[in-house]
Amino acid sequence: MGCARRVRGRLLVIGALVAVVVGAGAGLYWFQPWKLWQDETVREALPGPVQGTTSGAPATAPSGASSSPAAPPGPVTLASGRLISHEHTTSGTVRLVRLADGSHVVRLEGLDTSNGPDLRVWLTDAPVKEGRAGWHVFDDGEYVSLGRLKGNKGSQNYPLPDDVDPTRYSSVSIWCDRFDVSFGAAELARA
Repeated sequence: MGCARRVRGRLLVIGALVAVVVGAGAGLYWFQPWKLWQDETVREALPGPVQGTTSGAPATAPSGASSSPAAPPGPVTLASGRLISHEHTTSGTVRLVRLADGSHVVRLEGLDTSNGPDLRVWLTDAPVKEGRAGWHVFDDGEYVSLGRLKGNKGSQNYPLPDDVDPTRYSSVSIWCDRFDVSFGAAELARA
């Protein structure tokens, strides 16, 4: 009788230890707390026209025109805004830019936020709200995921798919897809 009780007790202890180890492993995978101490800095230039000509010869003006070469059309900022903090302290600016070829990018400049699991850049139609009220609003309406956040610091570009009409969206969120929460967001004010 005493031997069976001891075996049952050991099995309960072993089962509890296995449950704790499995739970700790799942928690570490799910929350990835080490990312809070890992920074990834990205420094991308804004895509723009390449100066010069394809033939290698200098550009010349037609007769009767000025002798200076015509400047290629550059990127145009259509809207911009400042990032505010939500779940994590976040700062920097966001610009919606039309490039010379007619395509669009969302550009994050001077971004500084926490690293985290499964962070995305979302273009949304949701209003940006201060504090906890703004943490969960961005998946309530229409949004377009522009991809994984390339780095939690620096300046980076996120191309819009060709079929996305940028005038339908009014904000950008650094969105944690795993926990459905905004790390930070910016209201886009039209230029």
